[in-house]
Amino acid sequence: MTLVELVRLFAEPLDLAVLVTDCNLERPGPTILYANPAFARMSGYAVSEVLGASPRLLQGAGTNRQAARAVLPRVRAEGRFHGVLENYRRAGETYLCEIDVRPICGADGQPAAFIAFEREVVRRRGRPSQDGAGRYRAIANVALPLPLCAEPTLFA
Repeated sequence: MTLVELVRLFAEPLDLAVLVTDCNLERPGPTILYANPAFARMSGYAVSEVLGASPRLLQGAGTNRQAARAVLPRVRAEGRFHGVLENYRRAGETYLCEIDVRPICGADGQPAAFIAFEREVVRRRGRPSQDGAGRYRAIANVALPLPLCAEPTLFA
């Protein structure tokens, strides 16, 4: 079973957007290897449209360049990135996206790929909810803790 097949098993039914990319962080990469249906619903892109592309395709004129440029250095230095970016749907509509990027490590302890858990932020932090729905548009509240490559995994 490949890494993408394993992720597909748990990510397909989730209402949380999941992307898997290769570990090439230099431009034009990273390259999207897997996107689940929740990602397609959130972004408006068909899964077939994003496979082989870079997650940068979601950025546009309103994307904070400083925040976008902080993603790769944080992943390199800290092994993960957690933050909010303004992304663009396929139709051009902007949305705030909370992104949590973590490595998936091989048997040697080095990143073999990266996995991103994403959800749309529908209201600002600290602002009270009017309807009790919270600040996310996600239907399910899913927490997926992953180790920072401290121990070898099953994937080589």
